[in-house]
Amino acid sequence: MRTIAAAVLGLMLSLPAFAEDVGIMVTVEVIDVAGQPIQTAVVRHPSEQDRHRVNTATGRWEASVLYLPNGDELVFLKGMELTFEVSAPGYENFTATYIVRKRKNVAQVVLQKMDIDLSEDEALDAPIIQFGRDKPID
Repeated sequence: MRTIAAAVLGLMLSLPAFAEDVGIMVTVEVIDVAGQPIQTAVVRHPSEQDRHRVNTATGRWEASVLYLPNGDELVFLKGMELTFEVSAPGYENFTATYIVRKRKNVAQVVLQKMDIDLSEDEALDAPIIQFGRDKPID
C-alpha cells in the first residue's frame, strides 16, 4: 500500500516537470480580405506531412509542438522562426513566417480569392487547380 502511495506521490511531483517542456502556444488565424474566418483552411509546417484544419467557427489553429514524420518533436520556443503553408479551396496558397514571442502569439494570415474568369468561350466546364503533389497522367 505504501509503495503505491509513494509511486503516486512521485508521479504527482514529477508532472510539473513535464509541463515545463511544453512549448509556447502559437495561433494561426486564417481570414479573407473582408476579415471573415475561412472555415475550410488548412495549416501545415513544411517539415510535416499532416495538414491541420482550422476551427470552422473562428478560422484558428493553435499548437505548442509539432510531431515530425521521423518521430522528433518541434517544440515552439521564444525567438524561433516558424514557417507555415496556409491553403483553402478557392483561395491562393500563402506561406507565412512568424517569430515566436513569449506571449500573445497570433499570426493572422489573409488569403486572397483566386482570380478565375469563367465567362470566356474557351473556359473549361470546371477549373483545374493543380497542387504540388499532383502528377499529370502520361
